[in-house]
Amino acid sequence: MTRLKVGVIGCGAIAQLQHLPHMRELEDEFEIAGLCDLSPGLLGFVGDQYGVAPTRRFRDYRELVASDIDAVIVCPNSSHAEPAIAAAEAGKHLFVEKPMCVTVEQAEAMVAAADRAGVILQVGYMKRHSPAYQHARRAIAAMGDTRFIQVNHLHPNNALHLREFPIRRFDDLPASLRDVGLTEHRRLVSQALGLADPGRLTQDVAAAFQHVLGSLIHDIGNLSGVFGPPERVVSTEIWRGGSALTTILAYAGDKRAVCTWIDLPDLQLFEETMEVYGGRERVIVSFPTGFSIGADTVATEYGIDADGHPWQREQRWHDNPFKIELRHFRECVRCGTQPITSGRDAIHDIALVAKIIRAYLDACG
Repeated sequence: MTRLKVGVIGCGAIAQLQHLPHMRELEDEFEIAGLCDLSPGLLGFVGDQYGVAPTRRFRDYRELVASDIDAVIVCPNSSHAEPAIAAAEAGKHLFVEKPMCVTVEQAEAMVAAADRAGVILQVGYMKRHSPAYQHARRAIAAMGDTRFIQVNHLHPNNALHLREFPIRRFDDLPASLRDVGLTEHRRLVSQALGLADPGRLTQDVAAAFQHVLGSLIHDIGNLSGVFGPPERVVSTEIWRGGSALTTILAYAGDKRAVCTWIDLPDLQLFEETMEVYGGRERVIVSFPTGFSIGADTVATEYGIDADGHPWQREQRWHDNPFKIELRHFRECVRCGTQPITSGRDAIHDIALVAKIIRAYLDACG
């Protein structure tokens, strides 16, 4: 297979920090064949930086997907559903950054469009591509006695990490365009939660929903990759105006996962762990923020040997999971195989976001 000709929809932080540099580094495998962004200043800057011809820079994603590209990376700040569906209908393979979308209806429409067109739909859960996660997944499967799972996601302000990199932004879009996007997002969140009137969506609930959809979704995907979808949401608690959330999920085999996400804005110390406890063994994975380069992902195992002596083993992987998932996407396109983070599987994750918040709303009456 020749180089995969990729168009990028959305030239913001994650495109500038991860996807575009990796495609340039892997130039024997990828061609940056088009860019799309609503901001003319950003489009011009990124286009010049990566040598993308002016004729291949688009303000409208419909024009990009109509060009002679093979695939798109969908990562705008706005909805991913509409450009992904348009790309699928144009016969382009899809790499859709998380969150895949807001509602189950959108997710199902995206998957259906990809199925009709016979194209790949991969969702950007890069942490599931980490060798540390894959190692932990195998170790957990071998435990055979999982009793308890704990997820902690302690989240500082992203700006603290992004200031280390030359990320460019341009304030050249009308405020009315942003307002329209916020109104539509609020409508979609209300739809996801089954609220007929968007006015019933309180600020704290809207904030919590966004934290789950935009950040805890990584942990939801990580859990799904090991245990499958949960059987039910046991409970959810939201506090500090929606900037903190704990939910308990019940998985098959009488397992419980306690998952906490909390905003700790001012200290540049990101912590995200998935801890799995059995009667005789433990597996803990520690993930770096996605807004980092060169940070290790760590898997630590604990157990007891045949003589009853405890042991501990820590392994670190330096591989960048964004680069691994990008190459996995190309391989799926080349071979026609389904990605390990498929759009169809991600439907369950999008549904779970709403169920987590609904558990809180239902408890509050």
